[in-house]
Amino acid sequence: MTNTAKPAVTVLGLGAMGTALSEVLLAGGHPVTVWNRTAAKADALVEKGAARAASPAEAIAASRLVIVCLLDYPSVREVLDSTADGLRGRALVNLTNGTPGQAREFAHWAACQGADYLDGGIMAVPPMIGTPAAFVLYSGSREVFDSHRGALDSFGDSIYLGAAAGLAALHDIALLSGMYGMIMGTIHAFALTGSEGIPAAQFAPLLTRWLSGMSQWPAGAAAQIEAQDYASGVVSNLAMQAAGYGNLIRAAEEQGISAELLAPLEPLLRRRVADGHGHEDLIGMMELLKVENA
Repeated sequence: MTNTAKPAVTVLGLGAMGTALSEVLLAGGHPVTVWNRTAAKADALVEKGAARAASPAEAIAASRLVIVCLLDYPSVREVLDSTADGLRGRALVNLTNGTPGQAREFAHWAACQGADYLDGGIMAVPPMIGTPAAFVLYSGSREVFDSHRGALDSFGDSIYLGAAAGLAALHDIALLSGMYGMIMGTIHAFALTGSEGIPAAQFAPLLTRWLSGMSQWPAGAAAQIEAQDYASGVVSNLAMQAAGYGNLIRAAEEQGISAELLAPLEPLLRRRVADGHGHEDLIGMMELLKVENA
């Protein structure tokens, strides 16, 4: 008879995300051991079949695969430092949000403890975990990724980016940067229309339609970056964009709305034009972000 038992998994950290990860693992038939500093946060999971560990050491000892999802990297080190010896031979998957530098540093620390390390970036909010909308970025140990793919796929689409530990965090932060840029513009747009009493629900469909139409812009920008040519296929050049951008600032002032979410871009637009790049596309602004050009 074939043994179809799912491998055991330990989850350290039961905030909203850690709890969601634990729930989908349990739903998928994995034996799950959980630990959280505030033990009561494990109550609901224990009712669903999880085993509660009294300490991180006990939790780590319970499973070959250890998943960590805490507030930040200092929290991870604080929890794991006291039980580092127990990590030897374990597959350690860190799904805590952080920077590429933090991921690289922690990968070195984990290797010194004898753990096989995989870093991850979750591109989802807790309710999305386990649905087709979620995806998780991974970098570091390919062996951990391949060996534990079944458990990792429980969370969403698993995307392996390479052996360099910082790659998942780099992509995570880049994607979040794009998201926050869109959200900042959306907040400003709602404030602007709200200044005239336009209901948000009335304006939202137009904004959604416009942003959806702009969703192909990154693909075109990527092609220009790869070609190292910001001047080909330009539909709306930088000089025109710079001339019109001031109206966004003035309109906000006229409507009694702060333009501070949008204002930083205007001097950069004008600087790029002044440097002789007015005929190029907007993506050329990326050159101003390189430290040697700052």
